Amino acid sequence: MTTPPDSPALTLATAAALLRAAHPDAEVMDVLPRSGGQLSAVYEVRCADPAHAAVVKVYAEQWRWKQAKEVYVHGLLAGVDGWPGPAVLHHTGDGGPGGRAATVLGLLPGVPLSEASPAPGPDRTRALYRSVGAALATAHRLRLDGFGYVTTRVLDPVPDNGTYMRRQFARKLAEFAELGGEASLGRALGAFVARRGALLDHGRAPVLCHNDLHEGNVLVVRGSRGWRVSGVVDVENAVAADPVLDLAKTDYYAVRGDALKREALLAGYGPLPVAAGELEDLLALYRLYHALELWDWFASTGERAPLPGIAADLAELAEGGTA
Repeated sequence: MTTPPDSPALTLATAAALLRAAHPDAEVMDVLPRSGGQLSAVYEVRCADPAHAAVVKVYAEQWRWKQAKEVYVHGLLAGVDGWPGPAVLHHTGDGGPGGRAATVLGLLPGVPLSEASPAPGPDRTRALYRSVGAALATAHRLRLDGFGYVTTRVLDPVPDNGTYMRRQFARKLAEFAELGGEASLGRALGAFVARRGALLDHGRAPVLCHNDLHEGNVLVVRGSRGWRVSGVVDVENAVAADPVLDLAKTDYYAVRGDALKREALLAGYGPLPVAAGELEDLLALYRLYHALELWDWFASTGERAPLPGIAADLAELAEGGTA
């Protein structure tokens, strides 16, 4: 995804004002754009003292509310021992460029795994994905009061996964139809959900799910033994849900049928909260949900190029495939 086109540049003076709220003696030397998304522009702020370096996220006006969500979720995760995410150093509703909402985060070392070059070999890939699985298991130690979308609370919480996911599937299938999705594919998706819907009814408690842990949000550094995970970023999609839903997001976005990555992800996660005989069917159902949500998202933004590929994934999944 690209940096929001209407985001004004973060100047040295504005960056210094933001950082000095956390580090009064910070001397800003440079501001560098980093890979961001459609909801916020992201900058690395380098300082004379490397300990003062930070990341600044500047939110597009219509996504200002996302700032409060991220600050809240980061705060929750800060209380979980071993969570490898950044600390929130400062946040303001109007202190960024152009009067935008801005959040200052501690700078984690490394580059996104998706940008690691040269690419890690099999042994390092196995170690990296074990670390990704362990990071998800760490986040999932946080239990929440109900199933639902997270802002500074769980919105419209429901007490059980079946009710929540049926509501979500209904919404996403309706959006698929409204946004011009192929009617026959929509019917096939609905039929698949109906056939496997009983898998959604279980007694697992809702946990905090990162809900976007792909290789673009996993930071890695290269040492003497190769790449290792140094941090996890971007919690703006967090939900309170079944932990397997989170594993399925990483499976669909990053694993993509790679047996080595899948095995390492699950091994790193540790004991799974689902019977072994149900895991594959439930992962397939949740992968379909994530693909459907992604199709709806791109269609709603007018970005049509990815839609055929995602539709092909949906068709394969509805036929019992492993996209």
